[in-house]
Amino acid sequence: YEHLKRARGFLDFNDLITRTVNLLARPDAGPWVQYKLDQGIDHILLDEAQDTSPDQWEVVKRLAEEFFAGLGARDNVHRTVFAVGDEKQSIYSFQGAAPDSFADSRLLFSGRVRDANAAFADLKLTWSFRSTEDVLAAVDRVFADPVVRRGISHDPDDWTQAVDHAHAPAVRIAESVAATIAGWIGAGEVIEGRGKTLRPGDVLVLVRKRDRFVHALTRALKRRDIPVAGADRLSLPGHIAVKDLIALGHFLVQPEDDLSLAAVLRSPIFDVSEEMLFALAGARPSGLSLIASLRQQAGASAALAAIVAQFDTWSDEAAFRPVFEFYAGALARDGLRKKMIARLGPEAGDILDEFLSFCLAEERTGLPGLESFLSTLENAGPEIKREMDQTRDEVRVMTVHAAKGLEAPVVFLVDGGSAPFSDQHLPRLMPFDGSGQHWDGKGYLWRSATDVANGFSRAASVRARELADDEYRRLLYVGMTRAEDRLIVCGYHGKRAPNTGTWHSIVSRALVGAPESIERQHPATGETVHRFHVTKLPPVAQAAAEQVRQAQQFEPLPKSLFQPLPPFEDLPRPLSPSGASALIDEARQAVVDTGSPVLDTEAEPGFAVMRGLALHKLLQMLPGIAETERRDAAERYLKRAGAQWPESERDKALASVAAILADSRFAQLFAPSSRAEIAVMGSLEIKGKLRSISGKIDRLAVTSGKVSIVDYKTNRPAPTALADVPPAYVLQLALYRALLQPLYPGYEVSAALLFTEAPRLIELPPAVMDDALARLTGA
Repeated sequence: YEHLKRARGFLDFNDLITRTVNLLARPDAGPWVQYKLDQGIDHILLDEAQDTSPDQWEVVKRLAEEFFAGLGARDNVHRTVFAVGDEKQSIYSFQGAAPDSFADSRLLFSGRVRDANAAFADLKLTWSFRSTEDVLAAVDRVFADPVVRRGISHDPDDWTQAVDHAHAPAVRIAESVAATIAGWIGAGEVIEGRGKTLRPGDVLVLVRKRDRFVHALTRALKRRDIPVAGADRLSLPGHIAVKDLIALGHFLVQPEDDLSLAAVLRSPIFDVSEEMLFALAGARPSGLSLIASLRQQAGASAALAAIVAQFDTWSDEAAFRPVFEFYAGALARDGLRKKMIARLGPEAGDILDEFLSFCLAEERTGLPGLESFLSTLENAGPEIKREMDQTRDEVRVMTVHAAKGLEAPVVFLVDGGSAPFSDQHLPRLMPFDGSGQHWDGKGYLWRSATDVANGFSRAASVRARELADDEYRRLLYVGMTRAEDRLIVCGYHGKRAPNTGTWHSIVSRALVGAPESIERQHPATGETVHRFHVTKLPPVAQAAAEQVRQAQQFEPLPKSLFQPLPPFEDLPRPLSPSGASALIDEARQAVVDTGSPVLDTEAEPGFAVMRGLALHKLLQMLPGIAETERRDAAERYLKRAGAQWPESERDKALASVAAILADSRFAQLFAPSSRAEIAVMGSLEIKGKLRSISGKIDRLAVTSGKVSIVDYKTNRPAPTALADVPPAYVLQLALYRALLQPLYPGYEVSAALLFTEAPRLIELPPAVMDDALARLTGA
């Protein structure tokens, strides 16, 4: 249809509307069209306004934009908008008519007209010139029923009457449950099967779904100072603590956001009183923002001055710090977490932890900046599943599904009165298995409306209803079996009578008429309730239970827990064995290398250092290569590592390594069981302080009853005797030996220096190493 219209250049009635809206909304053409129309349109009259679609209203709004925007193309011309309609007669929804649009447009135009200092008249036509008084009285009587009147009118008279939320069924049963729990706790109610006094943590309230009853019960319990864990599952941006943090973010992004600022001031963040907030907002001049009023009055109030200073600090941090860092600092350093938990209870701590986790996750994966974070949180914030910790001694409220596997001494099973199943629960695509006659396999059936449903789709709906009813009764079984000692089944319903298959109805039919049931007066509300009691055993003696409870009391907290912590000691870097000799001479200070390996080119390693590194690498890698391939591998490596060396130096290095590997005296050091470049770390007490020591052993060989340590040295000329060995080398191997001795108990740990230039192996006697270690440790 659309293709044929475009091909033939036709427009239908809807096109005339939508294309006009698009034309007037175009930023390049819309203002020009409105300016041209401003020269010829003075009055807009709209009849049957209740049948005007939102798109048609959009055309009217666009055409009238210039009516109240000041002087137009023709000055001093009186222009008007006149609309008449009765939203109770809006019956053209199939053409896009929406009665809400009439009321919304009335509010929009009234605001525009009054902003232009013009007159707006909202008239009500209360006389009918068509029908007699008898007909009108009959109409009024029919539509007096609120159920029948629903959706008839959006007239303000219909909602000016106060709504009695306090007597809604869900609120009344929540008050009754809270009063019951409060009465038990206040009277020291004893749980018969346990012989212990009932505590809030002994109570579990189960519902089928999280509706207004859960929130009403939470409020009722908190009002009675009974600790409650809150909902077991909630939307992160829906929690009041997170809403306060979102309002703080909105204000920091847009300081002129008066509503967000007012929410932050009244929140636990600042806890400004209603009277103070009214003085800040109500007495300010027109056009003055709330933050400007706050700054003006901060000079006369130290409390307000502190608030302004805190806002300035947060504004700077929010502009330059990541989202997680900003909120984490505000919650911990500035004490917001403590304030919110004090006002909202321990559950707020869990929510704030989840909020910070979301901040960190979005910071890693989402768009940067506070504004984008707030948008993501408000539009796609996660749902949080809270673990109900029974050790907190709080009343727990959760769904029966979430309570699977849990138990409690006292369980309230609350029936919301809704039907076990509704067709709205069915998916649009219903899976089915083919019978094999026409289709063998799994297929999907599009669930159509009832008037066009066939036998197959109706049978599928009936089967789904039966399965849902079965699970509904299984839920009842799970909910009842969560109770250890006492089960209370209660419920509520709206104006309609409850379904006969609800939990409360099923339990009532089975137990109310039973001989074990008796009528009793509810201790809190005075209503008649039924108690089903089978066992006639006496209650458990409370004294024994009290003794057990007293034995479980915690010991007093140690006094050291409240003492100031010792001053923080900045630990030194781990000591390197190769540089440990500097600690022996106290007067000699280690020189810190402040040069840059990139910018200070003159500080590049000298030839001796590069030659030593190359020899270390060859001695590390060549023992693991077959003897026939070692020389070729060494030559290839030296051509890369020693490309700038003289040819003679490369030959000398190759000859030194080859001589060492071919010498039978060193065969045990380079055997397949030996290891190269062994990192070792440990602790050693040096002059009264425990120091960490970290180093790397060039070669380690473990044989039967002996551990051999070898460190390579490339000195030129190589020492010929032990007396010529520098003391720093001796101390280095002494430290390696001291670190390895606890690792190899019962083994002799020997150490030697291998001077690659000779090549020459000089073993270090244990007594010499012990003396060097004693000078270092002060032992």
